[in-house]
Amino acid sequence: MQKVVLFDYLCKANIEKPPIRMRHNSILLIMAAALCLLSCKTNSVNTIYQFSALSNKGQEVNFADYKGKVLLIVNTASKCGFTPQYDGLEDLYQKYKERGLVIIGFPCDQFGHQEPGTDEQIEEFCRKNHGVTFPLMSKIEVNGENAHPIYKWLVSQAGFAGFAPEHPLSKLLDEMFSKADQDYASKPDIKWNFTKFLIDRKGKVVGRFEPTTEPSQLGQPIEEQL
Repeated sequence: MQKVVLFDYLCKANIEKPPIRMRHNSILLIMAAALCLLSCKTNSVNTIYQFSALSNKGQEVNFADYKGKVLLIVNTASKCGFTPQYDGLEDLYQKYKERGLVIIGFPCDQFGHQEPGTDEQIEEFCRKNHGVTFPLMSKIEVNGENAHPIYKWLVSQAGFAGFAPEHPLSKLLDEMFSKADQDYASKPDIKWNFTKFLIDRKGKVVGRFEPTTEPSQLGQPIEEQL
């Protein structure tokens, strides 16, 4: 009787438990499917065209509308030592906009509370003091948990590029950040106002330029994409 029960148990186990090769193949298929899903997700964030943001008029701007354009994305501030770069950015815009360049400013108040105004106040300041005509977006955060998705993506595509050694403020900035974090240069977050990202006609990041890179130095990299 015990032999019969044992025989039935072994037969049932063999039926319910798939062969080792089958189990191995199933595991491989599951792993392949997981990798495919991860790959698809990564591929879906290859360009800026998946994102949208609010303009300073409160209207949603779909970045897919900029397909075929060269973009320069800049986090801006009105009360910063780098604020005069608005002039240089406007010069670039006027020079290259007919060839397909679009400059987009994202006001941000995360660095020294240097952009305290409302969207309307920021636009008026930029227009009156710097003649800005390129698009300005609604004020956002560029670092941290509440960073705008565009900026989370931008810094994932291009890490900190280093402060330009010839700029008079580079040493000061390096000392300031080093005191807070000796390893700051290895982290991709935005360091200060007027960090610039260059996006090619296919929507991919092709360059990052820190605040110590003046707009006047961007002519060549921009022309290479036009």
